Amino acid sequence: MLDSTGRVIPAKQFITAIETTETGRVIDCLALEKGLKALRDYPDLRLAINMSARSIGYRRWNRILAQGVARDPTTAERLILEITESSAMLVPELVIDFMNNLQRKGISFALDDFGGGYTSFRYLKDFYFDILKIDGQFIRGIASDSDNQVLTSALLAVARQFDMLTVAESVEQPQDAAFVTKMGIDCLQGYYFGAPTVHPPWLETDLGLASA
Repeated sequence: MLDSTGRVIPAKQFITAIETTETGRVIDCLALEKGLKALRDYPDLRLAINMSARSIGYRRWNRILAQGVARDPTTAERLILEITESSAMLVPELVIDFMNNLQRKGISFALDDFGGGYTSFRYLKDFYFDILKIDGQFIRGIASDSDNQVLTSALLAVARQFDMLTVAESVEQPQDAAFVTKMGIDCLQGYYFGAPTVHPPWLETDLGLASA
């Protein structure tokens, strides 16, 4: 989305306000369409696409997903659907059934912003998420924050118990990156590695713009 000057408005500034509305469903559909097109155009790409649990029963969204997976047999195994913790807990039984059906087709699921919402551990053992993304509030400044170190260690232990790949969100400083790497977190995401962009790296590589 753009403001009146053409500046990109980050999704975090509006997604909460529109997630419960029809506009939220349309944005989920557009994100899925663009993501599936990228997977189709770039066969070596693996891509995570955000969605709200509210879109699970949205016919247009499901139609886009079914058509995209049917068009290319490799799409499912290269697609990761990210569901926020707060969204997943709205309708946990529905999310569990939805995930089970799509995981059989090879699609992976990530639990986004883990620790920042209200996950019931009663449901966590039934979700079978493939990836757990630890909320950035526990990662920022972790190298010097003993409280965040303890909390992140606990979240990491939960992920390991359920055999989930872990991602640290909001990694912004080299000392934090080094600390969570030493802890054993599998993947790191944040401004230290790259800011959000409307020009993803695979497009730059395709245009010959990426540096060696």
